[in-house]
Amino acid sequence: MNHLPLQHAVVILAAGASRRLGTSKQLLTLHGESLVNRTIRIALETHPGQTVVVLGHQAGEIVASIKYNDIECVTCTDWQNGMSASLRSGIQHVHSGCEGALIVLCDQRHLNAHHLNRLCATWRQHPDHAVASAYAGIIGVPAILPRTWFNHIAAIHGDHGARELLRQQDNVIRVEAPELAWDIDTVQDLPS
Repeated sequence: MNHLPLQHAVVILAAGASRRLGTSKQLLTLHGESLVNRTIRIALETHPGQTVVVLGHQAGEIVASIKYNDIECVTCTDWQNGMSASLRSGIQHVHSGCEGALIVLCDQRHLNAHHLNRLCATWRQHPDHAVASAYAGIIGVPAILPRTWFNHIAAIHGDHGARELLRQQDNVIRVEAPELAWDIDTVQDLPS
């Protein structure tokens, strides 16, 4: 009997207003590509069963900029309530055929497909565990959360995302990625 590999969904959190930056970081360009399109392209290299992009602030403008067709854009109506609202919104849209959700942000300038594929491969070996990126003394996203955690996400509130949940659980595998410590919060964070 052939066993198909476990399917995962990608959930890209792109709803925030980027207040410190003063403009939507999702629309900033890095090497000629908007951050949202760059993140989608990299995430698609993990061959997900589903790709969900969660939008909020300037949703219409961001949707218009996306050049990929095989994704689902969902609008988080309460995105102002913080990252937890975006995470809940994305997880609610993951279809039942996906046994895990790979949570990704748009502002990690050194994000790459190799790391995301390492997360997915590790999770497939331990599907009852979460697999999280470790950098700057923390564990956080990108991370793949098993379906058994989806109910826990409903209990997260405010500007807390998956990192808070990862800290509270025991069954988390770390994958080192020190380069992900640098994200984009100001225009100066973009390479010239």
